[in-house]
This record gives sequence, C-alpha cells and structure tokens, in this order.
Amino acid sequence: MDRDNRPQHGGNRRYWAERNGFRESEMVDLSTGINPHGWSVPEIPPEVWQRLPEPDPELLGVAADYYGTDMLLPVAGSQAAIQALPRLRPHSRVAVLAPSYSEHMRGWESAGHDVTTLHREDIESAISGLDVLIMVNPNNPTGERFSPELLLHWHQQLADRGGWLIVDEAFMDATPEQSLCHLGELRTGLIILRSVGKFFGLAGVRSGFVFATTQLLKRLDSELGPWSLNHPAQWVTKRALEDRLWQQEMRGRLMGDSERLCRVLESVNLTPDGGTMLFQWAKTPQAAAVANQMAKQGILIRLFDDPSSLRFGLPANKGEWEQLQQALSAIDLLRDVA
Repeated sequence: MDRDNRPQHGGNRRYWAERNGFRESEMVDLSTGINPHGWSVPEIPPEVWQRLPEPDPELLGVAADYYGTDMLLPVAGSQAAIQALPRLRPHSRVAVLAPSYSEHMRGWESAGHDVTTLHREDIESAISGLDVLIMVNPNNPTGERFSPELLLHWHQQLADRGGWLIVDEAFMDATPEQSLCHLGELRTGLIILRSVGKFFGLAGVRSGFVFATTQLLKRLDSELGPWSLNHPAQWVTKRALEDRLWQQEMRGRLMGDSERLCRVLESVNLTPDGGTMLFQWAKTPQAAAVANQMAKQGILIRLFDDPSSLRFGLPANKGEWEQLQQALSAIDLLRDVA
C-alpha cells in the first residue's frame, strides 16, 4: 500500500525525514505522545528470549496490584484488542467518539459493523440507538476527560440491552486514580483498554491489558490465540509495573514538562485547547501549513484535519526544547495571529 493511502498515525520518522531531506537521527519526533523519558529496560537474561510465552502468574499478580483489579488479560498492546473485539459481536450499531484514535473506527468497519462518529454533546441523545459505544479517556487528541459517573451512566444504558461500552485508557497512567479499573469487580458490557506504551515509554514492547468480565476475557483470549504476548514483553512489563518509585517521580516530571510545553505554545499564539501530561493539542486553521513548515525544520508533529489542529508531544532534552522554540518562532503565520 502506498504510504499516503494508509491510515495516518504519529511516528513514521524515517519516512518524514527522507521526505524533508534529513537523516532519521536528525528528525525530532513530537508526533506520538509517547513519554520521551521512558522506563529504563535492564538487560534481559538470555533464557527469556528462548522461552515460549506461557501465561505468567507473577505478571498477572503485579498487573492486578498496579491496575486495581484482577479481571484482566495481557495482550500485545491495546491495538491487538482493538482489532479483535469487533470479531466477538454479531452485526452491531457502533459509535466512536470524535475526534479520537482512528483505529477504533477502522477495526469495527473492517469487521462489517455499522459505524458512525459522535461528538461529546451528541452521545446522550444517540445512545438509545447504539449497541457499542467507544470512548477514549482521556481523549486522544483533545485531552478531554469523562467522569466515571458519566461513563457508567452510558454503560448502564448499553448493558441493559446487551451492549458494550469500550473505554480506551491508553493515556490514563499519569492520573490512574481516574481509571474505571478502580471499580474492581467489572460489570458485564464494560471493557477497558490500557497500554504500557505511552506513560512508560515502551511502545516497542507492544504490551497492554484488557479489563472485562471473565467470560468475555476468555472469548477474547481464544480469539487472539496462543502466545499473543511474547515472553520478553511480559518480563519487561512486570518489572515496569512494579517500579512504583519511578512511576511517582515520573508523574511529577511530566506535569512540569506539560506545563512548560503549554507556555512554549502560548508564546507563539498556539494556546492549547486541551491536552494531557504527555501532549498538548491546539486548534488552528493553519494547522497543515504549520505542520509542513515544522517538518521542513526537522520537527515532526501530529496533524489532524477535523478539526484543523495539531498535537505536540514532549521534547526529550534541552536541545529538543530549544529546537522546538526556534522552529515555532520562525513560522511567520504564527506571529501574524493576533
């Protein structure tokens, strides 16, 4: 498939570096929302690479302690669940929060379901006609948050007629107290997705968890088949989830970096309209032009068309912070915005 016809996501640094005349190492990638100060992976023992990935009871116990419930299934990143869950339902009427992570809509459409998008203000009036509602909380890219009370209100309406509420919490780890996982005993028709890639900066591990009733998790496990999460990924995930000191210190660091990013964007008339500790999101009619000019200066940011907007991840170091400030300051159309 031609690169320009694929679903667009963050990353793809090699492609954008070549397109703009940079070596890959010269391109600053702020497009993904992945923690640039990721958990440091220790040396993995050789035997871990040689072992087939049977279920690890220690990983299940550590994950249950970290997330607050043992009703979980390890998966190869939340993306694996996003692709598999649509195959567990008969033909359904599905709505996906808009704007949000595009793979949710793509997964359900590919499985033959009727899929639409809904903005926050339209969900209440539309939910009686749905079988499945998919929310991202906090939302990507807007950073909008939805209270547990509101989400459970929508869940109950769906569950009463056999429907599902799927809540993607990929960016929840910076504020874990707001997770629906803290319900402990999860309810029928409620499915929660979590990723180890964002907060822990371990996107390459492809590790995550699904939280749901035991019955649904068994069906999902069967659909995914054996060895869905490789053994090195299990080994790394277990140790990252155990490292509570790192987690506590990182939440403080990310809060400071997020506030700094807000100030940088405000200084060039790109005041954020939303965000999380890992990214900031700004609407602007010049989004495409800004993204193009930033790429020409060696900085990759995430462009969205509807609405016209930009998502900025966190720079990794002093040099990247300076390069971001310089690149933004060099864009004339931002200085012209009053």
